[in-house]
Amino acid sequence: MLKKIFLGFLFVLLIIGFYYRDLVSYGWMQAKGQVTILLNVDDVSDVLKDPAFPDSLKARIRLIEEIKQFGVDSLGLSPSDNYTTFYNQHGKPLMWVINASERYQIKAYKWSFPIIGTFPYKGYFDSTRAVREEKELIKSGLDTDIGEASAWSTLGYLKDPILSSMLKRREGSLANLILHELTHGTLFVKDNLELNENLASFVGDIGAIRFLTQKYGADSKQLKAYEFSKKYNDAYAQHMLRGIAKLDSLYRTFTPVIPDSAKKDILKNQIILKILNDADTLFADKITLKTKSRWNDKNLPNNAYFIGYQTYRSKQNLFRHEFETKFGRDFKKYLSYLKEKYPSL
Repeated sequence: MLKKIFLGFLFVLLIIGFYYRDLVSYGWMQAKGQVTILLNVDDVSDVLKDPAFPDSLKARIRLIEEIKQFGVDSLGLSPSDNYTTFYNQHGKPLMWVINASERYQIKAYKWSFPIIGTFPYKGYFDSTRAVREEKELIKSGLDTDIGEASAWSTLGYLKDPILSSMLKRREGSLANLILHELTHGTLFVKDNLELNENLASFVGDIGAIRFLTQKYGADSKQLKAYEFSKKYNDAYAQHMLRGIAKLDSLYRTFTPVIPDSAKKDILKNQIILKILNDADTLFADKITLKTKSRWNDKNLPNNAYFIGYQTYRSKQNLFRHEFETKFGRDFKKYLSYLKEKYPSL
């Protein structure tokens, strides 16, 4: 009897595994990538004792330790064992991320995963698999964008290591990155990645400014450099969000007035090129962008390029308004409120 039950259970598992074979294959590949990294990390304490490891990079690791502690003590982020290990990438990227969108609508294609829900992007530790999936998405008629990931969060399920590429960042950029990822381990809402990424971006920005001010001073070069880059990044993000509105307005005219796809693509590409070229005027003579040399008719990005700005930057003003008007810029109180409002994984 038990043998029959076991065989029946095994048969059901095989059927499920066959039906969800792509998901199982992807899960196995991701697990293999994570395990490969975790098996090749060094404890931070050992790295700091290594006489062959450059002192300048040791200083960056100690800075990460300070940023992490600041996040816990001053912002109310959850303590964890993240960033207590170090992984040397040897100059190689580790993960590639795919975004996809409808061809004539700024609408993210979403992937669904057990437990953690839906995502408007998909990560790969294998670049070959990433390119293969991108080709399939293009065949299905979607716009795509693929790029390298500088970091990721396992939401506390694993011990996220310090990556060697992180140590090349400036102080403000590093603080932003670490606080961003630690926010995911503190609050992560299922099936609402736009909220998750916008919140983490907001915490990264506010937290980085507060950390730099506390550590280096209000007149420090580190803070001024970060605020300068933040001013540009915020302006560029807002410019891209306005561009999304322009594209959406165009796409609403396509059916049934403009049914021809060739004509649609011409109008679409004209708007996208104008959005990118107009970015040159954001700061007049203060900052000269290289969009004209980077973008042209041959390598023009598509709708998927804009999905990242929608995912990471579209709710910044909402968070900022709530934070300043309802909580008087008391971040711990604000974070406590968000934890109560949104159920976290």
